[in-house]
Amino acid sequence: MTDDTWHRRTKAVHHGSRRSQWGEMAEAIFLTQGFVYPTAEAAEARFVKAGDDEFIYARYGNPTVRMFEERMAALEGCEDAFATASGMAAVNGALSAMLRAGDRVVASRALFGSCLYILEDVLRRFGVTVDLVDGTDLAQWQAAVTRGTRAVFFETIANPTLEVIDIAAVAGIAHAAGALVVCDNVFATPTYSRAAELGADVVVYSATKHIDGQGRALGGVICGTRDHIRKVIEPYMKHTGGAMSPFTAWMMLNGLATLDLRVRAQTATAAAVAAALKGHPKVLRVIYPHDDAHPQAALARRQMERGGTMVTIEVAGGKAGAFRFLNALRIWKISNNLGDARSIATHPATTTHQRLPEAQKAALGITPGLVRLSVGIEDERDLIGDLLAALDA
Repeated sequence: MTDDTWHRRTKAVHHGSRRSQWGEMAEAIFLTQGFVYPTAEAAEARFVKAGDDEFIYARYGNPTVRMFEERMAALEGCEDAFATASGMAAVNGALSAMLRAGDRVVASRALFGSCLYILEDVLRRFGVTVDLVDGTDLAQWQAAVTRGTRAVFFETIANPTLEVIDIAAVAGIAHAAGALVVCDNVFATPTYSRAAELGADVVVYSATKHIDGQGRALGGVICGTRDHIRKVIEPYMKHTGGAMSPFTAWMMLNGLATLDLRVRAQTATAAAVAAALKGHPKVLRVIYPHDDAHPQAALARRQMERGGTMVTIEVAGGKAGAFRFLNALRIWKISNNLGDARSIATHPATTTHQRLPEAQKAALGITPGLVRLSVGIEDERDLIGDLLAALDA
């Protein structure tokens, strides 16, 4: 067996390991910003072309960071990856590295608030044309993605409304027009991801979420072909300073070791949570990708082995009802993160998407009563009991 034939859970533990002369079991932290060259000639040669295990400066690359990049690329089924300082550094880098004034991007309008900021404020400020479409409507993609479009961008599962995008169909439309497909795959997680297999050219993750899984550190990663990562992404990232730190990479490597186990346990509980809340008199709707009532349930089953770790509900009583519910929770923590081992409840309309105009929130389905639930690894009986008690309150 070789690294390439290992199953995903094995790759998450072992792929790309580098050991020093001491043969340490755990990955080493190479906590250094620079590297020493034996001669001036060697320094000159490395700046002309560094080898696979030759490093220049931590902003360009580092042995610990490189282990994380190679492991993520292997999990995602991509040739290479570049690790970034945060998930939003990854989104910004993936788009900004390949775009210039006069280029055009077509994106799904159901996106995380910071992703919308990059598209609508940052890219437009520098002369990039950005058009937003209903990501679930293939006719809108077909009409918008015309010849000359440089890229399309979407979240494979939208935050927080859990809309599911048909990756293969959108990729087919984009590639026919000569556009690259860039997708944020956080909610699908590397455990259930098939984005690259289905046609995504660039796959972005906030490693802050499920990959770390402990709420400890910010991080991100951009996955793609070796040519795209090293010739397009790396020059932009290393000169603009968005690289991941070695200590963060070490934490993320440790997170990857238990990623599959955590996500599968969280997913099983998420499905149980969704089932337990369906039909509750104080819950107006339950959104879960593998639930039969989800508009894209069949698509979600084709694209993902399981329904994922996120459940979104709409609590009766609008914002006041949602706040009473949130404030009555004991186990679930009110926060704006997700993918943590601890269960988290978020009110998107007043936190993650608060900067959006009310009309835009309404168009996206982000109602005042909407609550996003990120399911952790606690006992499902306790989590469901806490939710039901809070609804009673």
